[in-house]
Amino acid sequence: MKVLIGTKNPGKIAGAEQAFLKYYKDCDIEGIPVLSDVSDEPVNNEIYQGAKNRVDNLMRYAKDNNIEADYFCGIESGITNLLGKWIIVNIAVIKDKNGIESWGTSPGFPVPEKYVNKIIKEDLGTVMDEIFKKKELRKGKGGIAFLTHDTISRIDLTEYAFVMALTTFINDDIWR
Repeated sequence: MKVLIGTKNPGKIAGAEQAFLKYYKDCDIEGIPVLSDVSDEPVNNEIYQGAKNRVDNLMRYAKDNNIEADYFCGIESGITNLLGKWIIVNIAVIKDKNGIESWGTSPGFPVPEKYVNKIIKEDLGTVMDEIFKKKELRKGKGGIAFLTHDTISRIDLTEYAFVMALTTFINDDIWR
């Protein structure tokens, strides 16, 4: 099975791979960088829209370059207050080669009010790098690993979002 994901970020690719391998034995995942066409730090509905845009841009890229795949994936992390409090959440979108779409979210973690505007203005990765005095946390375990004292990594959050998105596909017509 061929799976394309709209990123070259090794953590996002690893998280998607871990999710797909839970349900599919033979799975080849390839990362291709495509644009999300949303803000650097997506807010509220931009999170889903960014992940969906990555999938659509990836499908267009694959078609233009004669690349066949069974699934096309995108994931976007962002900040939302749609539940009444500010949290960071990942949203994964998956479309199969027939155009059936599903999506899922990761667990979310709270954002202290004092960081909200700075995260929206800059982005979570920059703010986390400043807080923890590190460089490019987003490319490794992520800031969540520091916040959870190495209990959960960015790869885990990505995996969970993709597992949730896969529920539409692993349950066939029962959950469609």
